[in-house]
Order: sequence, then structure tokens, then C-alpha cells
Amino acid sequence: MSINFEEQLQARGAVLRGHFQFASGRHGDTYIEKFRILQWPDITGEMCAQIADHFQGKADIVAGPTTGGIILAYETARHLGLPSIIAERKEGSDAREFKRGFQVGPGDRVLVVDDVLTTGGSIREVITAVRERGAELVGVGVLVDRTGGQVDFGVPFFACLSISIASYDPAECDLCKRGVPLVVT
Repeated sequence: MSINFEEQLQARGAVLRGHFQFASGRHGDTYIEKFRILQWPDITGEMCAQIADHFQGKADIVAGPTTGGIILAYETARHLGLPSIIAERKEGSDAREFKRGFQVGPGDRVLVVDDVLTTGGSIREVITAVRERGAELVGVGVLVDRTGGQVDFGVPFFACLSISIASYDPAECDLCKRGVPLVVT
């Protein structure tokens, strides 16, 4: 049985429709609230199981960025029977590193997972941390791809849900022109 993740996430308040100002300052009519996905263990677990099924036999470690990626790396790794690690921010930097004694290096095959793909910035930071340790990146899995497949990491990619979400400069936003109330995310 195939689950319609978009319907499930809408019903649980994770896919919101309206008029939103994103962190970038741009506006759009759809917003994905990642923490409203992660609050539901059943749907999060099912989505991580799909990522795990897609990458079965390809990795021996699952890595994710702090914060949402902690849950996803753990749950995806649990489905695969593998260890999970997290990449945290380097002090005073936008880069990420593996701290707390996490072991990853040459010969390791790493699957990187994250919650909602918007620009790919946090995923690229984890990829850099993986490669700095000499490990091999085997794929990237996300719960939701907001770009509709427009971001390429150069490795196999899987999204449980792919949605193209347009964004607009506030000066050109039709929703603003129509007086639709703005929600700052």
C-alpha cells in the first residue's frame, strides 16, 4: 500500500497553504513546517523507512545535520540496521564537523539524510564533512524536496515527497497585491 505523504502531512498541519514570508525574505503560497512532520513518529518513521528501502545495501553509516537530521539519521539507520552520526556546526563557522567521538573515515560508505530540502545548504555542509574524513558519499535522502528536483548533489537522490514551491520577490508578490495576510515563518 502506498501512502500519500502530501495528504498525510497536510492533514497533520505540516504542509500549509496561504501567504508566507520565508527565511530568505521571499514570499510563497506553500510552506513546509518540518517540525510538524517530526512530531509524528508514525509518518516520520514511514518516510525514513522509504529512504532506507531506496538505499538498502548501499551505505554502512547514516549521517544527518543538527537539528532535524538527528532524528532522521537515527530512524533511517534503525531501519537499515546501521549506526547513525550527526554533523554539528563548527564553532564560529557555517561549516559542519563530526564531534562527540563519531567515527567515519576512509572505507566508510555514508548516506546523508535531512528533513526539508530548500537550497541544499545544510546537506552540502554534511557532504563536505563526510568527504573531509575521506569517506564515500553514496546518496542523499530527504523527507520533502521543496525544489521539485532542481538541486543536484552528484550522487543518487531520493525524496519521499517532491513539491515545487514557487517563491516571489515581495515587490512582485500577487498575494501581497491581493491583500492576503502574510505569515512570517
